[in-house]
Amino acid sequence: MGFFRVREAKVDDLRSWMKEIEDREGEVLETFRNEGTRHERAFLLEGSDGPVLVYVMEVDDPEKARRAYADSKLPIDAEHRRVMGEVLVGGAEAEELLNISARRER
Repeated sequence: MGFFRVREAKVDDLRSWMKEIEDREGEVLETFRNEGTRHERAFLLEGSDGPVLVYVMEVDDPEKARRAYADSKLPIDAEHRRVMGEVLVGGAEAEELLNISARRER
C-alpha cells in the first residue's frame, strides 16, 4: 500500500490514466502475472494539503513485485512509470490504525 501526494493540476491526468488502465485489462493481467499481483485498487482522497492517491496491491511477494515492475519492459508499465512521475509529488504520511489478517497457518 502506498500514499502519494498528487499535483493539483494533474488530478484529471491521473483519473484519465486510471481509466485507461481499466480499458487495457489484458495488458494489466500480463503485468500481474509477472509481478505475482492478485489485485490492485486506487483511491483519490482530498487531503488538507491537496489530493492524495492511496494505492493498494495484493501480491504474493512485495519485493518480487516491486522488482518485476521496475525491470518490466512492457509498454503499459513504462507508461505507468511515466504518468506517475508526472502526476505525483511524493509520498504522503499515513498513520496505520488497524492491521488484522485472517490468514491461516498450515
